[in-house]
Amino acid sequence: MKINLPYYYLMVQGNNKMFDEIIHTFHNQLSTQVMEIPQPLKKADAGIDLCNTTLSVLKDLIEKEDFENVPDEIEFFKSIKPCPMSYLIYFTEMRSCELRKPKAGDNFQIRFYEKELRKINKFFHKNNDFVHYMEQGHSYMDHQLFTRNHRKNFPFTPMINYYQYPEFSTSHDMLWSKVQAMYRFIHYVRESIQELKPGGRDFTVEKKHKIVLWSGSKTALVELIYALYATGDLNHGTADLATIISSFEDFFNIRLDNTYKTYSEIKARKGTRTKYLQNLVLQLEQKMSRDDKL
Repeated sequence: MKINLPYYYLMVQGNNKMFDEIIHTFHNQLSTQVMEIPQPLKKADAGIDLCNTTLSVLKDLIEKEDFENVPDEIEFFKSIKPCPMSYLIYFTEMRSCELRKPKAGDNFQIRFYEKELRKINKFFHKNNDFVHYMEQGHSYMDHQLFTRNHRKNFPFTPMINYYQYPEFSTSHDMLWSKVQAMYRFIHYVRESIQELKPGGRDFTVEKKHKIVLWSGSKTALVELIYALYATGDLNHGTADLATIISSFEDFFNIRLDNTYKTYSEIKARKGTRTKYLQNLVLQLEQKMSRDDKL
């Protein structure tokens, strides 16, 4: 699957802009060319192809032009590379699951999926310290976890499966990618179990919505989530923040990391703090004004 970003186009931009364009294109093709495929195996194959292509583009760019400083290197291996890498692991696990599951018998298949969930729980238990570090938004060990100079000096168990290239890997970017992939895989397994339960297939067909991917910034989505939480308009005010975040992740097929840290950064903004919400109001007002003129 081709990533349509000519290198001569990327060369005129800074590294961050290059990465943004690549990840934007990746998400766009993921939404329009992969997630719409109904057959799980075909979807997995297409997803693996797209992820490998995207990672190859990123790897080539890093080889041609290295990072200007350590913060840029950390940002790449902590936030940018794990995006396609986590989907590669997710689609690989999904494909393996589809190939290994029993071919007949709903009860046999349900037991198989339940065993997969136990494996996922063991993975999270084994890597509990690292998962806690990442999900609490810590950064004090990032120079050890997400730079290549510290590949042999790490405080948590590294992830060594899947592929690694020395100049395109740190000790823990692969493990962080797998953590994100396993969250997606949990949803896949749970939905598969639900479909196999009595009435599950009819419920899924009735309730299933088209894939919608959030294409704005994660910071904007966090701002929107906290606004809805503050209004108390969900579940008559009883929906907790974790539930709301999880629901948005499910609906938009996105992983929101370090939401409290992002919220803290929003609060610390100088001047206008609710930039996205105010832009929403502005855009809606402008649309209504245009509609009035029709």
